[in-house]
Amino acid sequence: MVYMILIAGPYRSGTNDDPKLIQKNVDAMNEMALAVYRKGHLPVLGEWFALPLIETAGSKAMGDDVWNELFHPVAIRLISKCDIIFRIGGPSSGADEMVRVGKEHGKRIVYSLDEIG
Repeated sequence: MVYMILIAGPYRSGTNDDPKLIQKNVDAMNEMALAVYRKGHLPVLGEWFALPLIETAGSKAMGDDVWNELFHPVAIRLISKCDIIFRIGGPSSGADEMVRVGKEHGKRIVYSLDEIG
């Protein structure tokens, strides 16, 4: 069976909004998404959906009203379409929120690639 798996990890957490550190977080999520894909599943990141919408909506800075309207809410909507939430990386209130919402929706939560069949 092919599962749609949301990769939930830190984006801004621990970066002080440094673009290089944020990119490092995104790279870690993308690398895990590739590993999930290679296991035969369909990975997704909320960032893949939210960031283009944020730009199109005219956000001027991370954390502004447009950003807050879209960034986490997009991922929360995406959870309803996913089978599994895969929590990776270090501390992140946003990723923890994805886990919490996933649990509320009865989604399977995993913390390692080995937990995915």
